[in-house]
Parts: sequence; structure tokens; C-alpha cells
Amino acid sequence: MSGTFVGMPAFPKAAHEAVHDATLRGNLRHATHTIRAKRANAVAELSDWAALREAGKRIKDHTLRHLDQYLVRLEETVTAAGGIVHWAADAEEANRIVAGLVKETGESEVVKVKSMATQEIGLNEALEAEGIRAYETDLAELIVQLGKDRPSHILVPAIHRNRGEIRDIFRTEMGEWGRPAPDGLTDTPAELAEAARLHLREKFLRAKVGVSGANFMVAETGTLVVVESEGNGRMCLTLPETLISVVGIEKIVPTWRDLEVFLQTLPRSSTAERMNPYTSTWTGTTDSDGPRTFHLVLLDNGRTDTLADEVGRQALRCIRCSACLNVCPVYERAGGHAYGSVYPGPIGAILSPQLRGTQSEIDASLPYASSLCGACYEVCPVAIDIPEVLVHLRERVVQGGQVTRDGNKVVLKPAKGHAAERAAIRAARWTLTRPGALRAGQRLASRGRRLVPRTLPGPGRAWTDSRDVPAVPAEPFRDWWQRTDGGKKDVK
Repeated sequence: MSGTFVGMPAFPKAAHEAVHDATLRGNLRHATHTIRAKRANAVAELSDWAALREAGKRIKDHTLRHLDQYLVRLEETVTAAGGIVHWAADAEEANRIVAGLVKETGESEVVKVKSMATQEIGLNEALEAEGIRAYETDLAELIVQLGKDRPSHILVPAIHRNRGEIRDIFRTEMGEWGRPAPDGLTDTPAELAEAARLHLREKFLRAKVGVSGANFMVAETGTLVVVESEGNGRMCLTLPETLISVVGIEKIVPTWRDLEVFLQTLPRSSTAERMNPYTSTWTGTTDSDGPRTFHLVLLDNGRTDTLADEVGRQALRCIRCSACLNVCPVYERAGGHAYGSVYPGPIGAILSPQLRGTQSEIDASLPYASSLCGACYEVCPVAIDIPEVLVHLRERVVQGGQVTRDGNKVVLKPAKGHAAERAAIRAARWTLTRPGALRAGQRLASRGRRLVPRTLPGPGRAWTDSRDVPAVPAEPFRDWWQRTDGGKKDVK
């Protein structure tokens, strides 16, 4: 993945700093509570929501099992429709391809519709290094870019900013990027939106190259789909002469009919709408409308390695709705920046360590950025069992083991700092497989129960900082069972 977040501290440290930011917590609390309440109402309107959820899961699982076949089919249909397909194994190759394509046009600027794939690979920074300026056109992405900030939410990248902060950013920064903010700009939503519209309109009308992602790619027809709420996507996809779409290989669906499921579940799960205000589809190029040249860059960047993991691969079902973020108590308090990735929240905690590996401090900590409450699984429209994957990745961090990296089987060493945890697990395994030792240990613990401290020493202190040490019973269960004949005798 991109080096944009290199050097980020581990999640516990970043989250510790974030939870002390009262403004951030207030912004997050208000936004996430509002979005999830609206989502719940939108989902409740459909009597067949559970069936749609299961259908989405099955479509995605089927596609992932036969991904090689559908990707080949997609290349054939896109090419037949007049598009040009490029394959990128990693971020560096994808950035090199896109920069080269922009240079071929002779242009030095591009307009972008919101794309997490291009954020993942650090495309804006790569283009800037080549003398090409990329302009974000989604309102929230514009706020983040003007504020020299990072996205903190999948759906609402500027969720950590309030209206006053946005007004100040527009006043001070817009002029450096193009049309300045109007004099006397206030923090009312209508004025902020109008300032952004005026600022972006000149870029839409001037740009010769557009860069996009895609929510879905249809193998059957070679069609790409972008759903959005502001109309900026429609402008980016239709006005430029050249369109370059960078899309993760997992975004493919087999047939046009499959879109029916996701065009119902995605808007309700993300923006709590029955349908997206703008659903743009394009298939190759035509002589009379839209871009004259279309390039599709298919991005791997760790996805086939993730696909090799039977438990972890379900993260590739994700349709980027952000519902899991809006119900997560950890995300609500820590915010998106603490995750050190363009994919924050519960889905980021399982996706980033798989795409990037668990060798870095931040990636080794992400599987622990959860309370395992399960709320994320309950709202996921494609039924990703995020808690299951989190536990799976925690085991990988602690124990190491065989994984796939760059298509090759490698053996990971256990992460540093988990020696005590591994020793405890080994001791528990030894004891639990020896009934005599287990019985002796239980009796010893019962007899010495008054000596059990309220807080544990050493590494155990982190656990008891927020939990009570369980009370030790006066008598082991097995002894009680024998003494009372299974509870039939008087237990006094």
C-alpha cells in the first residue's frame, strides 16, 4: 500500500491522543449517531432486507471464488467496448501507469471523483511528484485536501470537522487552489456548498483528464458504476476527454442483474437513502458522448494475497458503505486517523493488515482496535463477520505462521511484545489437556482465593486497568458436582 501513513504510531497510542480531543469526539458522536439512526429507518422499510443481505454475500463469495475467470471476461468486454485495460500488481505500478497516461495527454492537472483505491496507493502524491496536480471534487474530499488533512471516514471523509472549521479552511485555502471563497463566507451549509460549487465548476469545465474509481464493475458488459450524492462524479466522468479509472479487482460482479441487489443495499447502508441521487454507468467509449479515451487500471496491491486466506478473504466482500464505522464504539471515540489507513473503523482493522501485512507496529495493533461487540457484523450489508476475522488476525500477530505475500507462501514470525501472551496460552493448553493438573490447579486456586490481587502485575496490568479480576469460587465445580451428586443432594 501507499506510504502515506508510514510512521503512524500503533493504534493504542494514536487512540489515546484522539479520545482527549473533545471537539473531535463531539463531531464524531453527532455524525455517527445521526447516520446510524437514519440507516436503521431506511433498512426497516424493506421486509426482505435479510434476503438481500444474504444474496449480496453469496454473489460476492461466488465472484471471489472465480475471480480469475471474471477478470479475464471483464478485460474482454471493456476492450470490446473501446476501453484500454491495464494491470497493476501494486501501488507503485498503478501510480506509474496513471502518471504515464496523464503525461501522454500533455496535461498537468486532473479532476478526481472520490476514490478510496487512489487514496490507498497515494496517487495524488505520486502525481504531484511528476508535476501533475490532482483536484478532489467530492465536497468532503475537497475539505480534506484544502485543509492538508487526511480522510477519517469512508463515506464522510471530513466527519471530524465541524462547520466553523470548514468555513475557516475555505477562507484561507481556496484561493491557493483556484477560485477563492466569497467575501463574508459564513458557516451555514448552503453558503459552504455554494462556495465549493463555484470553486469546482471552473475546474470541471477546464479539465481534460478525469480520474475515478468505481463502486462496481460488471464482467458481463464491461460496465463501470459510480454512485454518489453530489453530481461531481457525473461531471468528472462525462466532461474530460480522457477518463482513467483505478479500481480494486474485488469490485467486480458477474452480471448486470447482480447490481440490483447492491443498488438497494449500498445506499440504505451508507447514506440511508432508498437510492443514490447519482448512479453513473459507462461502458467503453462512444463517438458522440463522454470521454474519447477510457483507461481501466485493475489494482491488486495485496488483494490476491488476501484472497488466499480462507478466513480473511471475506473482507474483500466490502462494498465501502461505512455502516460498520457508524455503529462501532471504538471508532466513535478514537476517530478514523487513529487507524493509520485510508480504511478506518472495523473494516479497516481487518482489511489494512491483510493488504499491508502485520509487520509494522500500526498494522500489528489494528486487529486489537475493537471490543468484539459484534455490532459491525449485524449491520454489514454483505455479512462480513468482522469479529471472526479480527480474532483470526490476532492469532496471526501473536503466533505468526504461514501467510501469502506477493503470491508466495512465507512464514511470519510472531510480533514483538506478545511473549507473555504466548507463554500464557501454552501454559493453558498444557493444563487443559491434563485433567489431573487442571483439578490440582483449581483446588489450589480455591484455597488461595483470598490472596488473589485486585489488579494483576506486569503485562496483566493493562487488562485489569479496565476490568475486575474474576472472583475465584470457594470450591471447584468438579468437587461440588461430586459432593452433591450432580446437585441432587443438599448443598448446604
